[in-house]
Amino acid sequence: MFKGLGGMGDMAKMMKAAQEFQGKMEQMQEDLNTLMVTGESGAGLVKATCTAKGELTGLDIDPSIFNPEEKEVVEDLILAAIKDAQQKAADTSQSEMAKMTEGLGLPANFKMPF
Repeated sequence: MFKGLGGMGDMAKMMKAAQEFQGKMEQMQEDLNTLMVTGESGAGLVKATCTAKGELTGLDIDPSIFNPEEKEVVEDLILAAIKDAQQKAADTSQSEMAKMTEGLGLPANFKMPF
């Protein structure tokens, strides 16, 4: 199709590949909004659920930990569960991004600007 145009054929291929990559990135971003991860603390007494983008969507707290004298312990468990869920979300997001970039020949630790 682009015979005789020198490097223009390669440029067209690169543009097409960039458009395909952009479409895949948009789909991955949508998928990260629906992919859920759960963090835990206190041996599962407190569970926090969030999207793979890190948005907290739910908390599950075992009622056995509600003791007024141990309010600070409960607060710490809640925070630990949320942090665990958010770390898992970040790890999941990074893993999904690595899958997207490995086919492009980019370095394994390459971070996209978004």
